Amino acid sequence: MSPRVLVSDALSQAALAIFKIRGVEVDFQPNLGKDKDKLAAIIGGYDGLAIRSATKVTPQLLELATNLKVIGRAGIGVDNVNLPAATARGVIVMNTPFGNSITTAEHAIAMMFALARQIPAADMSTQAGKWEKNRFLGMEITGKVIGLIGCGNIGSIVAERAIGLRMHVIAYDPFLSPERAAQLGIEKVDLDNLLALADFVSLHTPLTPQTKNILSAENIAKTKSGVHIINCARGGLIDEKALRSALDSGRVAGAALDVFATEPATENPLFGHPNVVCTPHLGASTKEAQENVALQIAEQMSDFLTRGAITNAVNFPSITAEEAPKLKPFIALAERLGSFAGQLAASNINKVSIIYEGALVDLKTKALTAAAIAGVLRPALSDINVVSAPSVASERGVVIDETIRAAEGDYESLITLIVQTKDEKFFIAGTVFHDGKPRVVSINGIKTDAEFSSTMIYALNEDKPGLVGRFASLLGDAGINIATLALGRDHQGGSAISLIAVDDSIPDRVLAGIRMLPEVRQASMLEF
Repeated sequence: MSPRVLVSDALSQAALAIFKIRGVEVDFQPNLGKDKDKLAAIIGGYDGLAIRSATKVTPQLLELATNLKVIGRAGIGVDNVNLPAATARGVIVMNTPFGNSITTAEHAIAMMFALARQIPAADMSTQAGKWEKNRFLGMEITGKVIGLIGCGNIGSIVAERAIGLRMHVIAYDPFLSPERAAQLGIEKVDLDNLLALADFVSLHTPLTPQTKNILSAENIAKTKSGVHIINCARGGLIDEKALRSALDSGRVAGAALDVFATEPATENPLFGHPNVVCTPHLGASTKEAQENVALQIAEQMSDFLTRGAITNAVNFPSITAEEAPKLKPFIALAERLGSFAGQLAASNINKVSIIYEGALVDLKTKALTAAAIAGVLRPALSDINVVSAPSVASERGVVIDETIRAAEGDYESLITLIVQTKDEKFFIAGTVFHDGKPRVVSINGIKTDAEFSSTMIYALNEDKPGLVGRFASLLGDAGINIATLALGRDHQGGSAISLIAVDDSIPDRVLAGIRMLPEVRQASMLEF
């Protein structure tokens, strides 16, 4: 059966055609996002939801979206999607962070010119018949310093354009490497130096707890007198009341804003000031950008639903279409290793260490780690999934440690999982052979070779003759068929393990009987 996608906001016909060409059934209802009740009534029948900004994806809507696997936002911002609720339900949330980058960067440059030459005010004056040529004394861009707060994808495009305008570009970005700064031809500085040196300050950073009001009253006071401030990134990066005071005092010569702390912005402290230019969040509003993000989200969602590829997900590692089939068996292995350990761990897991060896070093191990953590936590938290697992582990104080190294043993690829509680550590390792089936190859240092089965008995026992026969007798008397049996020991007469795959669940009385065998130290039923 073909996956079904609901498009509840406007997308182009070309984007809709991509879904159909890729084998995805698409239901195009571009006004549905504005009617939350009608959307809620039908959302349960879809595997994907493609949106722009009108559709609000709330926890209540997600509760009804029982089949939903992916939400695709045609654009950068996902403010209209409740990410924690989507993540908790295992729904991948994708956006298109690069589809409107050029358009947004160009808008920032346009706003800079609008400020430098007072174009909006001059236009209004001229159209009013005033001809105030001497009033609008402009400012030349060439040779001026532009300071970029944030130099990611959009910021780097602004930098490139500004260099073309013969400006000197400086940037504050904790994640900007010296090598990348040199490649762009810009100077990396700290925030205080940027504020002191820049003739124009342009913001290009997401809104986070660290960047909220990054242009506070205190930081605005550090700016060069006569500075111009441009924000085409996110509302909330500037203390708008503090900016108004700085404009009134003349410390800030002008400000151009495309985004506001509250949107739609029908009123704002900056409105009405003669040196302020405002636009209604137009950064991504060009025909080219709107078409680009629509096409991209259709491609990304189709690739995920038909091939397992994950691109530009904001709540899960990206996986290319080429990587997906290679990762699939190892994701299954990681999840089952985690489940094995999670079912045996007494409680109070405080650390999970995962070691990847061999060919796995070339794969996206973050996805494997998420699967392993989901497996570990699922016995205690039945509704957990690979998308929500890392955040749930973090909330519960479980430390996740990931190590990648070259192959050191007999296997082309190996995953070793170490689950640590207050009192003990449990080690389990597994691999995938050429048949694509996940296998356990070591438990607590004891070598074995066992495929996973839906129901298994794990026993830790002494290596003594006759135990296998007693296992078989107990299970046979209970009418339980043994599918496979794998054994391992550390040395003759020492500690041993038994992994018995059976066709049916094990009654408590049978498991109790196994535990009563004198050689058995521990026995558990595992279900996968």
